[in-house]
Amino acid sequence: MNLNRMLRGTAMATGALALAGLVGLTALNQGAQAQEDGNITLFTFENLVNPPLTAEYKAKYGVEPNTVVFADEDEAFAKMRANFTPDLMGPCSYEFERWKEAGLLQPIDVTKLKYWDSIPPSLKTIPGMMASETTAWFVPQYWASTSITYRRDLAPEYAENQSFDILWDPKYQGRVAGLEGVDDTVTLTAKAMGFDPYNLTPEQWAQVQEKLRALVANARFITSDQTSIAQGLASGEIVAAITWSDSWAALKNDGVDVGFMNPPTGMFTYVCGFVVHKDATELDRIYTLIDSGLSQAAAEYLVSEYSNGSANAAAMAALPADMVANAGLPADVDAFLASGTFQIRLPNKDEIIKAWTEIRAGL
Repeated sequence: MNLNRMLRGTAMATGALALAGLVGLTALNQGAQAQEDGNITLFTFENLVNPPLTAEYKAKYGVEPNTVVFADEDEAFAKMRANFTPDLMGPCSYEFERWKEAGLLQPIDVTKLKYWDSIPPSLKTIPGMMASETTAWFVPQYWASTSITYRRDLAPEYAENQSFDILWDPKYQGRVAGLEGVDDTVTLTAKAMGFDPYNLTPEQWAQVQEKLRALVANARFITSDQTSIAQGLASGEIVAAITWSDSWAALKNDGVDVGFMNPPTGMFTYVCGFVVHKDATELDRIYTLIDSGLSQAAAEYLVSEYSNGSANAAAMAALPADMVANAGLPADVDAFLASGTFQIRLPNKDEIIKAWTEIRAGL
């Protein structure tokens, strides 16, 4: 993917999201309009509203779905708790149960989905995703990874000795960055310390908080803005940042000399997908949009542009082998997910969010 094109798209999406945050009724009015004209609203990450992922929907209904983007699931959760009512949302598997427990979701009838049978068994056994044999709270769309994207030319010593320690290296003080989301930065910090991020003792959690304070002190910024991270890495303002694999792919595809760290302990792997809001009624349209995100065209786009693997195994098998290899993906999703730490739900997440927010504020 061309970096400039990614940055323009991200900037537009971020601007739209900021406007919706400043004018709270904007999103609510959009939902009302969607009900009036029959169209639906997709609420997801900024890179997942692009035309190749919605093409089947547009071909059937003649319009693109309405779209609203979020920077991370914590922001999305807060917006929906504040009465924003989209139709289809795009969280990752570690998050959907929190939304379900908050009463925000309705189950999806998987017998209505065109590509359900092409999703491999391992992606249908994510804990908590199935409501019954024929209904699911969550439908996988793609699999990907979280690690550190770094400039190999500016930090060459880490190219041969890949380590998350680069984030705390005093040599690069003021030239590293982290993400605001606790599912990425807090877990990666714990893993860098040799801890199980999802089973911390009170003593370990106290040590992780101190390590997070050290990260904030060493970082140029902690952000949820993917544009700032991409621009910083491209310019060399920062040499390393916690990112998802799509950020690394966009920079690599644009010719920036970046690597995506895979230390001996492995990176983080995850699955993201679709959930349906409890108040959504246009189910035929919603299921068509889910199908669109799992189509052959969507698989090609996810792999070639973002280095994300489609949950549609048949679509993945139909892609050229060199395309998949160039994306740094194995053909076997099971091997990929087992190659690192699979991201699951953080226990006591609200408390962790509060602590991380206070640490970033210098408290």
